[in-house]
Amino acid sequence: MGISDWFRNRTGQFDNDGVPEETVRWAADKAITLTNPKLRMISDCQKRLSPSVVNSIRFMKGLLPSFPAVRPLSPKVWAGDPALRAFFVTAKDIDDLLARSDQLRAVFEKYPAIDEACLVLGMAIAEQKTFGMAVRGDTIQRDVAQNVVCFSDHKTRLCAPDEAALRRVIAIEIFEYLVSRALGEIGAERSERQELQASRSLIRTRLRLLQQHGPGLGAMFGDEPAAAGEQARLEAELLENERQLAEMGATEDQLAGELETLLAVLDHPQDYLSIAPAQLRVNTMNIVVDKTQEGTDIHFAVVDLKGPTPARRAFVIARVARSDLPPPKSLDFYEAMRYL
Repeated sequence: MGISDWFRNRTGQFDNDGVPEETVRWAADKAITLTNPKLRMISDCQKRLSPSVVNSIRFMKGLLPSFPAVRPLSPKVWAGDPALRAFFVTAKDIDDLLARSDQLRAVFEKYPAIDEACLVLGMAIAEQKTFGMAVRGDTIQRDVAQNVVCFSDHKTRLCAPDEAALRRVIAIEIFEYLVSRALGEIGAERSERQELQASRSLIRTRLRLLQQHGPGLGAMFGDEPAAAGEQARLEAELLENERQLAEMGATEDQLAGELETLLAVLDHPQDYLSIAPAQLRVNTMNIVVDKTQEGTDIHFAVVDLKGPTPARRAFVIARVARSDLPPPKSLDFYEAMRYL
C-alpha cells in the first residue's frame, strides 16, 4: 500500500487521525529515494523520519475541504456556466485546451471502458485595476475604479480516470513537492560547501606562492617577497574559511544534516504551500462586483507555493467526457513559416 491508497474521495476515511504503518513506510522510503538514497546508511533513519511523514500526511488530509467540487468541462456547457465563462473567453478556448492535453488523451487510451475522466484545471489568476462605468440605482457613474479578474495559462497536467484517483494523484504531487523543497535546501548547502572547499584550495595555493617570494614566476625574475600584511590577510581568510567549513560539519556529518533538513520540511509543510478555497462575484465582463450588483459567484481554489520563487495558481477539479475530447492539434506548417 502506498500514499495513494489512503488518499481517497470518501470523507469518512479521514475521520480518524491514524495513518497506516505501511503507508508511512512507503512515503518515508520514497522521501529517502528522492532526497539521497545514502540516507539509509543512518541506522535509525526510518524511525526518525516516520513522525515527520505522518505530520505531512495529516497536513494533506487537512487540505481536503479546500478542494473545489468537481465540475463539467466542455465547450457545450460554456455558455450556461458562469464559472467557465469567467475562466475562458470563448468555448473554443476549452476545445483548444483539451486538444493539447496529451495527459488526458493518455488516460482515455489506458482505460478504454470509461466514458469520463477527471483533471485538475490550473490557471494563472490576476486582478487588474481599471476605470469604467457602473450603474448605481438609476444613475450611471463614470470613471469608477474597478477590479477585473483574469484567468490565463490554463494547464491540464494532472489527469485520472475518476475523482478519487485524481485526489490520490494530487496527494502524491504535494508530497513530492515537499521533498523537492527539502532537496533544494540540501542542494544549496552542498553548493556552499563546495564553494568553501574550492575557496580554501585557492587561498592555500596563493598563500604558498606569496610565501615563496611572489606569485608564480615572480621569484625567478627577482620580484620582492610579498608584504607581510598581504600574507596575514590571506591567512585570516583561510582561517575564516576553515571555521565556516567546520560549522557545516565533517563529511560524515553531511548525511545527518541532510536528514535534519528533510525532517524540518516535512514537519512544517505549511511553510512551503497552502491551498485555500476562493470565491469571487463577477459580472459578464469579469469585473469584480459586490452583492448589491448584478453578477455571479464563482468558486475555485488557490494554491500558494512559498519560498525563493513563490507561485500562485487557481484551480478547479473538472470532469471531461470522452466524446468532448477533440483530436490532437496538428502542426500548421504554413503558420509556422510566418515565424521563421
